[in-house]
Amino acid sequence: MTFRLRATHIDDLEHLYEMAKLTGGGFTNLPADRNALTKKLNRADEAFSRTDGDLGDDQFTLVLENTETGQVRGTCQLFSQVGQQWPFYSYRLTTLTQHSQELDRTVRAELLSLVTDLEGSSEVGGLFLHPGERAGGLGLLLARSRYLFVAMHRSRFADRIIAELRGVIDDRGGSPFWDGVAGRFFGMTFQEADYFNAINGNQFIADLMPKHPVYVAMLDDEARKVIGVPHPSGRAAMRMLENEGFSAEGYVDIFDGGPTMTARTDQVKSVREAKPARVAATDLDIGERALIATGELSGFKSAYGMRDFSEDGSVSIDEISATALEVGVGDTVWSVAR
Repeated sequence: MTFRLRATHIDDLEHLYEMAKLTGGGFTNLPADRNALTKKLNRADEAFSRTDGDLGDDQFTLVLENTETGQVRGTCQLFSQVGQQWPFYSYRLTTLTQHSQELDRTVRAELLSLVTDLEGSSEVGGLFLHPGERAGGLGLLLARSRYLFVAMHRSRFADRIIAELRGVIDDRGGSPFWDGVAGRFFGMTFQEADYFNAINGNQFIADLMPKHPVYVAMLDDEARKVIGVPHPSGRAAMRMLENEGFSAEGYVDIFDGGPTMTARTDQVKSVREAKPARVAATDLDIGERALIATGELSGFKSAYGMRDFSEDGSVSIDEISATALEVGVGDTVWSVAR
């Protein structure tokens, strides 16, 4: 069974909708709404069709496809610049230190400040793998293929890149962080706010959210405990991001309190180590395991395979990946060690 990642097209709508219903909420980039998903697919089509190659306001959507059955079993997204259509809000966790000479006491208070520091960054997000396929390294294929896409289209992405991890969601589908912070001002549940944000954007946050810092000590225990903590299902994703060079710098999501990881784009491991080469052969039997990709924009495809570089800089790859990527001798592929 072979899987490859490829660019989306409008025929993927029902596949994405069925997967969106499995997310369990808190997944803004994959709402279970056909109209919203159609808009995302149309926006992705515009991004894939844009030919000037400059940094713009693009959203690229990719899907994981079983090459034998044609089934779509996962998806991920890339955003070239966040905060272009509406402000990109985060909470920044900081510490305020104050000292009283009279009491000879120093007090340190943690604050959550509403900021737009990350505006203009690129973002990798919207990663979802069907529950029936969470084996065989397919999550890693989804995640790391995004960085190959960035490396292959570097001029279309910013110098900083971020990844938002979903925060803790309770058994009722609610968010302890939302209930303890923003929910007190909006008069709506986390699920209502999350769905509204997915469909309409977060301008309502700018309209209604208090702009003053929030003292963490004033929040209830349940809200405090989940600040900067990923959803249990996102812990592996957090480790993958850390392995790529991302780090948590105190930014958390304004809805569920999940951590926002940041990195310099050119220092992301899979971007930095990705290299292009001309295919010299497609019948490699033994070689280094790798992620291999080819194609520009809507022609992008990636898959697992094997590679072996020659002294002249060309590369030999295995037959299975060559078939999945639809490449032959003389074509160019990009690859990074698995």
